[in-house]
Amino acid sequence: MATKGTGRYGRDVLAQARNRPKKEVPEVPLSRDLVVEDAGEAFCGAVVGWDKATVTLEDRHGRRRVFGLEPAAFLVDGEPVTLVRPAAAPRGPLRSASGSVAVRGLKARTAREGRIYVEGAHDAELVEKVWGHDLRVEGVAVEFLEGVDDLPAIVAEFTPGPGRRLGVLVDHLVPGSKESRIAERVRGADVLVAGHPYVDVWQAVRPAVVGVRAWPEVPRGVPWKEGVLEALGWRMSTGEAWRRILGSVRTYADLEPSLSGRVEELIDFVTGPHGP
Repeated sequence: MATKGTGRYGRDVLAQARNRPKKEVPEVPLSRDLVVEDAGEAFCGAVVGWDKATVTLEDRHGRRRVFGLEPAAFLVDGEPVTLVRPAAAPRGPLRSASGSVAVRGLKARTAREGRIYVEGAHDAELVEKVWGHDLRVEGVAVEFLEGVDDLPAIVAEFTPGPGRRLGVLVDHLVPGSKESRIAERVRGADVLVAGHPYVDVWQAVRPAVVGVRAWPEVPRGVPWKEGVLEALGWRMSTGEAWRRILGSVRTYADLEPSLSGRVEELIDFVTGPHGP
């Protein structure tokens, strides 16, 4: 006969379940643009601010809500987490997103006559996020071209020369491409065209940073961004996808060296010893 309190299984099953270790909920430091969902799955948004006890989220429609920083109160990629305030910054030289020593109390330098052009708005936003501090220290302005077809006319209008250098960052700068042929027409002592091999600057962000194994191959004839969204199963607009990608980038280490190296090269060129 079974002992009282143990049932026919000969042991207290519920007691064993109660004593089973609970799955530990990880702590995730708060950071701007971190996308989370409240545990009730009623609101999803990016972190836009926090204080000692609360965090403010903003959804894709611009609506904001404030939540308490309670244990296991949020989801990241569907898994419960506890959001915590980031640890105090370590002592020592501050570093900018590009890895350079940050200048405290920076006032932007008066803009040089030299410029850096990039192909589009996404390129400009990425360069600003990672190298914005450096560019303001050096007084270098970044503008975008909306494509490279008009680059020869833009260079001619800019009239580069000593102290007025022009750097250009080009997508898909590979041998035999349209971009490479245009680049050859404008290169000179005071014009440097540098580029990465990717069809779009999205690919210059390391895939793991945005939570994918690799950027997918898109068949010829299919718009690249739309093809990527379809292949990844991202049900969002290209603008929303870019905000997700850009929000995942923290430092130059989140980018492929074939982009970060070219941007550093362009900054060095424009600010080089033959400049003002």
